[in-house]
Formats: sequence, structure tokens, C-alpha cells
Amino acid sequence: MAARERPGRAPALTPPAPSGPEPAASAVSAAATAATARARTAGGPDTTDGAPRQGKLAVLRMPAYRWFFTAQAGSALGDFAVAPALAFAVLDLTGSVRDLGLVLAARTVPVVLFMLIGGVVADRLPRHLVMLGADAARCAVQAATAAVILTGRADIGLLMALQAVHGTAGALSTPAVSRLLQEVVPPPLRPSANALRSISHSAAMILGPLLAIALVLHSGPGWAIAADAATFALSACCLARLGLPRAAGGAAGGGRMLAELRLGWHEFSSRTWVWSIILMASLTNMFFAVFTVLGPALSEDRLGGRGAWGVLLASFGAGAVAGGAAALVLRPRRPLRAGILAVALLAAPALGLALLPPLIPLVAAAAFLGGVGLMVFNPLWETVLQAEIPPEVLSRVSAYEWFGSYAAQPLGMVLAGPLAAGAGARTTLLWVGLAQLAVSCAPMAVRQVRTMPRP
Repeated sequence: MAARERPGRAPALTPPAPSGPEPAASAVSAAATAATARARTAGGPDTTDGAPRQGKLAVLRMPAYRWFFTAQAGSALGDFAVAPALAFAVLDLTGSVRDLGLVLAARTVPVVLFMLIGGVVADRLPRHLVMLGADAARCAVQAATAAVILTGRADIGLLMALQAVHGTAGALSTPAVSRLLQEVVPPPLRPSANALRSISHSAAMILGPLLAIALVLHSGPGWAIAADAATFALSACCLARLGLPRAAGGAAGGGRMLAELRLGWHEFSSRTWVWSIILMASLTNMFFAVFTVLGPALSEDRLGGRGAWGVLLASFGAGAVAGGAAALVLRPRRPLRAGILAVALLAAPALGLALLPPLIPLVAAAAFLGGVGLMVFNPLWETVLQAEIPPEVLSRVSAYEWFGSYAAQPLGMVLAGPLAAGAGARTTLLWVGLAQLAVSCAPMAVRQVRTMPRP
């Protein structure tokens, strides 16, 4: 969540287009036109004046989107498999929740540090090649992580170093995702494309933890991390098949990086509805990070074993599938308001684990509600953001979006262990869940969030 796998028009909040070159606009127009033509050739949706005549799945008839979709789905499956595997690998190594928080923070801190640079990189270089290179790097890192765990050579410092490289590669590629989708999918089909991507992301939330727990219980955490490396290899192969020219999407001309970052900051900070939601997301992710650190050990202690944590994560994923399916068909008149009300449900998993009796079905139901809220919010946010932000600066604005969303997350990971040691894990989760619920609703105080119409 940019709670991130993110938000009718408010003219007063939309500054004029930048006076400098518009390097990406023509590339996007050409790519979208070519994509629509490919969809017709492949039996895709016939269009008249850009309006598709077929249903919500018509975007899947576009070859470029199918490769993009498969790449994202494959890497998401690995990401959700590796989360519980890495948690139990650290707990097996030291038994310390504090060490687990440090390893997870080591992956997230580079995301915060390098995300803004990633936005500039995504606007200056071909997006699909940036993502392909990052996937290759993460494949190598996760293969190395699996190797040191399987051979018994792992220690906390080495795991932190490897995950820091992983986070750096992710930071350099993540801002390119939204912009690449904009290149390969014409505007009328983007709401469906975003919703389908969210559904696949949600399905990975179910299958990934189940795969991980099966591998952890049968073979050990190292093999689940090796599976994550394989999914990055799959993603890289799919991105290589997109068929975009090597120069597609790359920014023409020079331009200083600081000047480009200032432009992105102007586009980001001049829209109150954007920065207020990202501030909420940053704090929400910080609180949710406490849940992700304390959850594995607390589930093992209260709910009867490691398999319980896999069930909770899979239930969260099932809720996310339901939320994504709802987002595919629902078109609320006030998308940001609807998204904010939905994302408040993300507090349910922490509150459920803290307050409910130690019965897996009850806590799993709370996790399910959290998944619904997240994946109702994400497609609504992504569609509004893509509609309101000029194409030539979208990657830079997305970089600030991701930077803000992740900024406080490492703090939650690092503080989870000390807070639990001082107040107890359940008490910590109770207060974290209540704070998360309050913060999630705070953007409703902004008029544009309450009233902005759908694109």
C-alpha cells in the first residue's frame, strides 16, 4: 500500500503545464495509439472516439498490457511469499522481534532515500528497461539471500545488507510502474487496467503466504526466498517482451536533476488533496509496519503456530481480492471520499489480533476487512492520480507519492520491538490500531478529498 502494490477535476489545484520541454507526451500518445491498434488487430475492443465498446476485461486483449500484467503479477506473488519467509528466517536465526524489525527496515530505508531519484530516472530513461534492470538486480539479491540461509551462513548484518540492495533497486523502478501503464494502455481502458492489476496483486496476497508457509513448514524459509528470486526472473522476461522501442518514454534533452525534483515537488505540493492523502498514508504505513513485525511472533504464540500467520496473511489477501473486484465495477461519484472511508478498515487486522479471542477464524475475518479496505482504495487513488497529473511529470509526482508513503514505515519497524518489550505486544497493537483508525479518516477534513468528482 501506499496506503501503497494509490488517488471531478479541481482546476484551482492544477498548476499550468511546465514551460520546459514535454519529453514524454508524444511518446505516450504514440504508445497508446499503437496499443489500441494492437488491441484491434488481436480482436481487442473496437473504439469510437476513444470509447471502448467492450467490457471490463477488454484491456487484456492488448499484448503489451498482458506482458505488463504478467510481470507485475509474478513479482507480486514472490513479494508476498517472501514476507513471512524472511520473518521466520530471522526468528529462526536469533529469535528476536527487534532483529526482524531491523532487517525489514534495512529494505525500506533505501526506498525512502532513493525513491525521488527513481522518479527522475523513470522520466529520463525508458521505463520498461529501468524496471527490467531492477528486476534482474532483485533476482540476484534474493538468490543470494536464499543461498546464505540454506547454507547456514546468514547473519543479521548480511541479511540487512542484501535487503538494502533489494530496496534500492525497488526504489529506482517503482515510480516507473504507473507511468509505464500509462504508456501501454489508452485512457479509456486505464480504470479497468488498474483494477485488474489490483486484483492480481490481491490474489498474490492469498497465494504468496500460503506458498511461503508450505515451503517454510516443509523445507525451510530459504526455499521460499528462492521462489521470490524466480518470480523476479519471470518479471524481467515479461518486460523484455513488451515490444516498446528502447527510447520509449525516455526524457529528451538534459535538465538538472535538482530542477526536475523541484518541478515534481511543485506538482506534488500544490495539490492539497495529494499531499494530505500521502501524509495519511505515511503514518498509516508506519502503524501497519508495527503489525507486520509483531504479527508473526504473536500469531505463533496466541494462535497455535506459524501456519496461523500464513492464514492471516492469506485472509488479508482474500479481502483484497474482494476489494479489487468491487473496485472493478464500482465508480463512486466521489472516489477519494469513498477511498478514504474504505482504507480506514486497514486498522482492523491490528485491532483484531489485539482484542479478539485467540481463534483463527475471528482474527482472519479482521484481516479480511483490512484487505478489502486497501484494495478498494488503491485503484480509486491510482485512477484519479493518473487523470489529474500531467503525463510528463507523473513519474516524479509518483516518486514523491511513494517517498511520502514509505517515509515513516522504517520507524514503525524499528520501534515495534522496543514498544512491545515495554508495553507488551497486544497492548502495542491495540494503541497502534486505534491511532491508525484516527489517522486514516483525517484527510476527510480537506474539502477537495470530500468533493472531488470522478475523472
